[in-house]
This record gives sequence, structure tokens and C-alpha cells, in this order.
Amino acid sequence: MIIIDEVLLIALGANLPYKDAPPAQTLLMAADALRQEGLSTLHLSPLYATPCFPAGAGPDYVNAAAAASIPSGWDAARTLALLHEVEARFGRRRDTRWGMRTLDLDLIAFGSAIAPDPATFALWRDLDPALQRRETPDRLILPHPRLQDRAFVLVPLHDVAPEWTHPVTGRTVAAMLADLPATDRAEVRPLLPDSALVKPV
Repeated sequence: MIIIDEVLLIALGANLPYKDAPPAQTLLMAADALRQEGLSTLHLSPLYATPCFPAGAGPDYVNAAAAASIPSGWDAARTLALLHEVEARFGRRRDTRWGMRTLDLDLIAFGSAIAPDPATFALWRDLDPALQRRETPDRLILPHPRLQDRAFVLVPLHDVAPEWTHPVTGRTVAAMLADLPATDRAEVRPLLPDSALVKPV
């Protein structure tokens, strides 16, 4: 388990198969690809089944989280480029926000970085929920401005980095997860080995 602050955190999700691989297999293969491309210390959480977000937008998701030590010489831009490259490798198309997808890799945090600056971060964190579907930032915002609101991110993230501390709020992953309603946490369910989301071997 990685619990120190100076790590990068990634949220993984999928709700469509890629070729013959169901979403759970895709997440495992994506984690291996990230390790092979330079994130050799990557730790992957268990897999979880999560209702599609927003509700009714498609099949349920398989979600996970990963934490990795930041490789020497890497910055957030390089990491994001790698995530997009691996997404494309597994058939991701970026034509619909919050749409169904074969693979979603979100850079949740890059150590204690606040990007591009505290004021811009606060703008997106505090954006009216009614505008969130229509408005998309034109740059990377770190930490992810919706991190503290999403059980499907915080539940698996708690498995790999419970003591990572948000550089703006000072809240740990464990504390942010505890802040969520119990009903939200209960919707993120451990993925059973015999689930239809996992291809039998």
C-alpha cells in the first residue's frame, strides 16, 4: 500500500467491452500497460462495480484506483499524455463527456500539486452542478475538482492511498470518504470473481 503524499493517483473505469475483453479485464490490462510504460511502482486497488454516472447513461461501471511513485523527471503533463495514450490503445474515444467508454483513466492528483493555480482550481471545484455537464476545462485541473464528491473514486482510492492528503483542503482520502453519505459508499460494491463483468477463465 502507498500512503505517502508525493505519489500520483489515477482513477480507472470502464463500462464497455474492448474487443473480447470485458471491462474488468481491460482495467487489469491497462494497469499492466502503465507499469510497462514507466509507472513500475503502480499499485492497483481491488475492482468495484459502480452504477453508471450520471444515472441511466449506460451499463454499470467497473472502477478501480491506482497509486504510483512519481518517476524522476516526470511532470503531470507527461503523465496525462501517457494516460491518454493507453486509453486510445484500448479503444477509448473522447467524443462524449460522461458517455459510455471502453477505458477511462483520470489523473486524480500529482503529489501535492495544485494546477494550474489555486484560483482556477477553486473555480472548477465550486462550479454549479447544473453547469458541470456543459462546462469542460481547457487545461488539466489538479487535484481533480470532483474528487471529494465521488464514492466511485474514493472507495477504491482508500485501498491504495488512504492517508494521501488533499493539498487544498487538508483532508485525507479516508476523511473524504467518511464525509460521504453511507448510501453513496454502499453503491460501490466489490466486484465478485463470478460477475458477468469478468470474463471466465
